[in-house]
Amino acid sequence: MNQAILFTDDQQWNEQQQAVEFSAQQSGALIRCFISLSELQSWSGVTMTTPQQALTAFSEWRFDIEERAEQLIEEECFTSAGMIEVLKP
Repeated sequence: MNQAILFTDDQQWNEQQQAVEFSAQQSGALIRCFISLSELQSWSGVTMTTPQQALTAFSEWRFDIEERAEQLIEEECFTSAGMIEVLKP
């Protein structure tokens, strides 16, 4: 794990994007990350119908999701909006 990338504990549900958003910090810069509901369901193998279920699944899979987000940050795989979209490798 790259110690220069730190993840904060600020996950939240984004209703408009149907995604869980969370943040990372690299060299003092804040990096917004997200994982869509469909991608989260793919990771967990569970169908979710409420934001709370999505946040619970995110918490259960957090280590793996953050590890993948870290790889994407290191590879500079930012969206056009400057965010990291977490997808399974």
